[in-house]
Amino acid sequence: MIDTHAHIYLPEFDADREIMLQRALSAGISTILMPAIDSSTHEAMLKTEEIHACCLSMMGLHPCSVTESYKEELAIVDASLKARNFIAIGEIGLDFYWDKTFESYQYEVFHHQIQTALYYDLPIVIHSRNATDECIEVVKNYKGIRGVFHCFSGTVEQGRRISSLGFLLGIGGVISFKNAGLDAVIKDMGIESIVLETDAPYLAPIPFRGKRNEPAHLELIIEKIAAICGKTRDEVEKIANRNAAGLFKL
Repeated sequence: MIDTHAHIYLPEFDADREIMLQRALSAGISTILMPAIDSSTHEAMLKTEEIHACCLSMMGLHPCSVTESYKEELAIVDASLKARNFIAIGEIGLDFYWDKTFESYQYEVFHHQIQTALYYDLPIVIHSRNATDECIEVVKNYKGIRGVFHCFSGTVEQGRRISSLGFLLGIGGVISFKNAGLDAVIKDMGIESIVLETDAPYLAPIPFRGKRNEPAHLELIIEKIAAICGKTRDEVEKIANRNAAGLFKL
């Protein structure tokens, strides 16, 4: 199994990272993709990748880290991409949930990083909390861009629009939440349009909701998706892995 989105380099895992990764391997997780946040966590992410062969790093500036110093942060992202290869540009996008103070900067940073992804021929991993429609409007202006809308929790109509742009939907623990509405999306679009993710340490699936999430919990997400769409676990895993491998050139 491929966990396409997990922040396992964060302090939440410092006490038991090795044990947690052993659980992931025992559960059948072969690859963990780690999205960047900002320069304060790059060192921890790259060190985790260096130690653990199953972990692959992205590079990017998270929209919640966009402040007045965004130009300095973007310069670090650009320098990092020149220095070595990364699996994707991410996570990037727009977030209008907490604060819209830096909305114009978020748009500027998003556009810059999409253009960077096109330059390096890399997929993008989009964060779009309370900004799904806005992210769709940005992405549709860029021919040839590909990627995934991470932690998709939108409507069927939004899912269809995203798919029409050639993007995949990142499905994680939210699929198990009561009244999340993702059942309808999965039933309508099927598993051909998804990749699997945990967003660890966040958004743990039921019965672990509210606790620390980890890649081993991907099993529970697969089970829920299989039950919704009437497929076997193996079918869900096979198609989602194929989608992830194709998108990220694994």
